[in-house]
Amino acid sequence: MSKTTKRVSPHVIRHTTAMHLLQAGVDPATIALWLGHESLESTHMYIEADLAMKERALAKLAPLGPTMRRFKADDALLGFLATL
Repeated sequence: MSKTTKRVSPHVIRHTTAMHLLQAGVDPATIALWLGHESLESTHMYIEADLAMKERALAKLAPLGPTMRRFKADDALLGFLATL
């Protein structure tokens, strides 16, 4: 589908603008007010963290020290989980 045939609705513009505001660090409550919503719950469908935002959040975490190791499930646990 080319850009000339793609339909851009007001909803798409609102969603895209809300996401750009969120990515720029604007508080969700401010975005809700900008969208004219009474509550943050109404705004949630417009703003959800994308992959880049999640990566930035994870980058803020302290790195694992030499004493901390990642959990590795043993075969018994993996077998049990496979039966669920």
